[in-house]
Amino acid sequence: MKIEGKLTFKGERAGELVNIIAQSLAPDNIPGMKTIIRDGSAMVLFEGEKVGTILASVDDYLMNATIVEKLFYTLKESGRKSI
Repeated sequence: MKIEGKLTFKGERAGELVNIIAQSLAPDNIPGMKTIIRDGSAMVLFEGEKVGTILASVDDYLMNATIVEKLFYTLKESGRKSI
């Protein structure tokens, strides 16, 4: 059985952050994952055979997105544009 899931990131003031998160994490997509960035939002599609695999992938993605978000705000507060 094929199981599909979708995360959508969007917000009125989140455009830059959404793009940075999606672009930062997309290279690590495993088979069955696809990232779509458009109009200040990002969608991450997950596909797999087992619920546990999908849940673990979503959990990993959200943990990594949190790290990117914290780094984004830390750099923004310090006035730095990159590491």
